[in-house]
Amino acid sequence: MSQVDSVPFVDLSVQWRQIHDDVMPDIERLFAKNAFCLGPWVADFEQRIAAYLDVKHAVGVNSGTSALHLAMIAAGIGPGDKVLVPAHTFIGTVWGLIYQGAIPVFCDVEPDTATIDLKDAERRMGPGVKAIIPVHLYGQPADMAAVQAFAARHHLVVVEDTAQAVGARYDGRRVGSLGAMGCFSFYPGKNLGAAGEGGLVVTNDDAHAATLRALRDHGQSRRYTHDIVGYNYRMDGLQGLVLGHKLPHLDAWTDQRRAVAAAYAQGLGDLPLALPQVAHGDHVFHLYVVRTERRDALKAWLEAHGVGCGLHYPVPLHRQPCLAAFANGAGDFPVADDYAAHGLSLPLFAGMTTAQQERVIDTVRAFFLGQS
Repeated sequence: MSQVDSVPFVDLSVQWRQIHDDVMPDIERLFAKNAFCLGPWVADFEQRIAAYLDVKHAVGVNSGTSALHLAMIAAGIGPGDKVLVPAHTFIGTVWGLIYQGAIPVFCDVEPDTATIDLKDAERRMGPGVKAIIPVHLYGQPADMAAVQAFAARHHLVVVEDTAQAVGARYDGRRVGSLGAMGCFSFYPGKNLGAAGEGGLVVTNDDAHAATLRALRDHGQSRRYTHDIVGYNYRMDGLQGLVLGHKLPHLDAWTDQRRAVAAAYAQGLGDLPLALPQVAHGDHVFHLYVVRTERRDALKAWLEAHGVGCGLHYPVPLHRQPCLAAFANGAGDFPVADDYAAHGLSLPLFAGMTTAQQERVIDTVRAFFLGQS
């Protein structure tokens, strides 16, 4: 095996070292200006990421969950409305619509991509379905041309959950810019991560943007005048500052992630593993999820040999205790259940060294080939 003692699942210090010298003076300036909530660094980041994503409006908020909540409100989703969502995703995908009193309609996912299966969604269409949330899971875009055609046929609002796929493209366009609104998370471990929680809603609709900006700041149209019931979902100035410094590095970091994924594909391709496939647009590899019926044993082996790994996500939405009232058939989601039972995330992060990659490959191969 390669000469590396251990490999963490993720190491964010690599990114920090690249931006440290530029960030620290700006933090001093931020404190001097008391620009803690929204403020000039958030506004600057909003302008620059809107240009990067080629959208008219970018509205910074305090988390990806808040972004999805505000998008549901702006989309007009309310009590009793139904929203199509994939059964295999992080639970944050559904919180926003549930906060609005809406009903998630779970759909199975595609075997190769883990993104929403529109044939299954068609089967679950019915009265009251008002929207669809395609999730660009693990960094792989959903099939947005098919999603948009499906939504047009059924008169649905499309809100993209782009939490794991910032920078990915579908048909030449950045994901998040294809639906009525796109929602991003900047949780620290994301491809573009803040120094804490952070999120974003993007849109090309002026009315949606005005609503979103009011909603995130207590429903204010001007200070102390609250036209609508709002929320305290503002982005911190510090998060806007850090994200603004990281954004210019994002494409290079994405290329590094793709290089790691390519090394894994070459080094593990002959093993009895289902490896990630690039099927719709490109892939930014937020996570590298392999599948095997020996998942738990492989996980234990990796951890015993100093290789970090993760489960994303071992309990699908239709099996979550808090969502039991919405579960429409426990056995109706075979692909989602397969990902939950057999998926294992291997280490993958920007700045991962060749030696670390080789250590992961060697350790996985040793498990399957019976080497010690």
